[in-house]
Amino acid sequence: MRNKLINFALHLSRPEKRAISVVTDFFLLSFAIWSAFALRFENSAWVPSDKQLWVSLATVILTIGAFVKLGLYRAVIRYISEHAFLAILTGVVFSSVSLIVLGFLFQTLVPRSVPVIYGAFAFMLVAGTRFCVRTIVRRRSDLSRDGVLIVGAGRKGMQLASALAQGVEYRPLGFVSTVEGNHKSVIGNLPVYSLDYINKAIRELGVCRVLLAIEDSEQVDRKDLMRILESLAVPVQTVPSMSELVTGVARINDIRDLELEDLLGRDPVRPDTAMVSQGLYGKSVLVTGAGGSIGSELCRQIIQHRPSKLVLVEQSEFSLYAIERELQALNRTEALGVEIHPLLGSASHRRRCEAAMRSFGIDTVYHAAAYKHVPLVEQNVIEGVQNNVFGTFHVAEAAIAAGVKRFVLISTDKAVRPTNVMGASKRLAELVLQGLAQRQSDTIFSMVRFGNVLGSSGSVVPLFRDQIRDGGPVTVTHPDIIRYFMTIPEASQLVLQAGTMGQGGEVFVLDMGEPVKIADLARKMIHLMGLTEKTDERPDGDIEIVFTGLRPGEKLYEELLIGDHPQGTAHPRIMMAKEVAMPWDEVEQTLNRLIRASHEFDCWEIVEILKTAPTGFSHNGGVADLIWCNGDRQLTVSPSGADKIRRFPA
Repeated sequence: MRNKLINFALHLSRPEKRAISVVTDFFLLSFAIWSAFALRFENSAWVPSDKQLWVSLATVILTIGAFVKLGLYRAVIRYISEHAFLAILTGVVFSSVSLIVLGFLFQTLVPRSVPVIYGAFAFMLVAGTRFCVRTIVRRRSDLSRDGVLIVGAGRKGMQLASALAQGVEYRPLGFVSTVEGNHKSVIGNLPVYSLDYINKAIRELGVCRVLLAIEDSEQVDRKDLMRILESLAVPVQTVPSMSELVTGVARINDIRDLELEDLLGRDPVRPDTAMVSQGLYGKSVLVTGAGGSIGSELCRQIIQHRPSKLVLVEQSEFSLYAIERELQALNRTEALGVEIHPLLGSASHRRRCEAAMRSFGIDTVYHAAAYKHVPLVEQNVIEGVQNNVFGTFHVAEAAIAAGVKRFVLISTDKAVRPTNVMGASKRLAELVLQGLAQRQSDTIFSMVRFGNVLGSSGSVVPLFRDQIRDGGPVTVTHPDIIRYFMTIPEASQLVLQAGTMGQGGEVFVLDMGEPVKIADLARKMIHLMGLTEKTDERPDGDIEIVFTGLRPGEKLYEELLIGDHPQGTAHPRIMMAKEVAMPWDEVEQTLNRLIRASHEFDCWEIVEILKTAPTGFSHNGGVADLIWCNGDRQLTVSPSGADKIRRFPA
């Protein structure tokens, strides 16, 4: 019956709800005046005189008029806040003064204590009824909302609790604080627990999920925190970072799955911002592959250092449109004053790149355009080599011709002793730049080599997340496969840092700590989403992990260095590798052979050239190019005795 009455009231129109509030206040204020007189005269059967009745009626009407003027009837009761106390208090004080004035004007007996008693009764009745209704309505809606526990009792946690309390999806039940001084206290009527008692808090409060709202500046042992959260029986999610909140990219109540840097269980690498700013402020910068995952993050970070011009080169129309629109919005919001120029086209077009570099007076080039998905490059050998090797060569030659001061190549750990075409092509791109660094000294070439980038196109984390949401199975190629991981911001920061440190031909790598086993990463994601792994020992689990076998060109372990003696740099987490290089004339011969093999569409010859160059390429499979394998062909034997596929005209 009560629920039906509440539903009926909630579905009334706004004018109807306001009318009910006005009528209710009329009776409550009338009762407050009568109670004040009855209490003063100590007569529970007190009956007002005609003049007292008219004075009381006029006071009530004036009070309701004051409430209207103060906007009390425009407030939605279910969302009414403590600020309404001030409006009600102001209206009640006005009402008490009105009672005194009207009693004087009409020469009516109004004892001095009556307005005071009336004001107290009126405030309690008007305010009390509203907050009682709010409590009833909220308690009813709370039953349909998920209870959440917030890890972090700082400013971000408080903002989150406030936002969730006003929302319709989640209900904050308590805080978990990493600061010992907050333990066993109460913040905003919500209890605060220590991290050691988080399981107890989940049981006692009936928590459905845990939300991370840790301050960016807070010192936390991420590995230990993730170990504790991984063992919980409820999903763990997070809220946006403070930088996203400040720039307006996200809101505090935008709940989402754990950030990728959280899954790493380590603190992110911090750049030397002063050095980076010195190399970018007021300069003209060009980024190739500006719409990609790495290129777009590079652009976001570069623009914060206020270069004079930022030129975006991208062959995907939509990607270029998206990043250019985002950067323009950021440029306006923060008044950065950067000229942004979007150029549509391929970085492999040497003459167009040179023209762009001359036109905009480019000082620094960040070359992020590349094909980096291992299986796809294995199946498209020609395009992989054309884009990764010749694309790099053409952009570098354009930079030399245009007088660019610095050129930074974004490389990969797969370039170290590669077992696939993608890695070999990136290593050969490094050799090309090393050769160009020997050939001339006007343009400083450097390379930045890092591990797998979480969140980039082809990253396993979005794939695992989609598979878990679909109910599994989660596919992992091998139980022992391990990878080094970085976040996109970390990788971009390293690139910018290295761009200011290079002297010519260096390969920079990051000390990324311990590598991560992919199977363990999958298990961690399953547990953090509040699910269990399905195994032979636990057949009633939620998500199964299936091992599919290594793909063509894939290896179990990735490395960052070819040599074993890296040198330190000015940054404690950045090392410099002295890798083997080729004289420029040998690089030129290798490129000419690759051009001829590409024109003849001889994928086997391309693989052989990549092997004979000092790339350390050891292919762990046959040529998997889709057109090569499915075209007209005949199996012959090479002079070395190895099987070799040759194409013949139809």
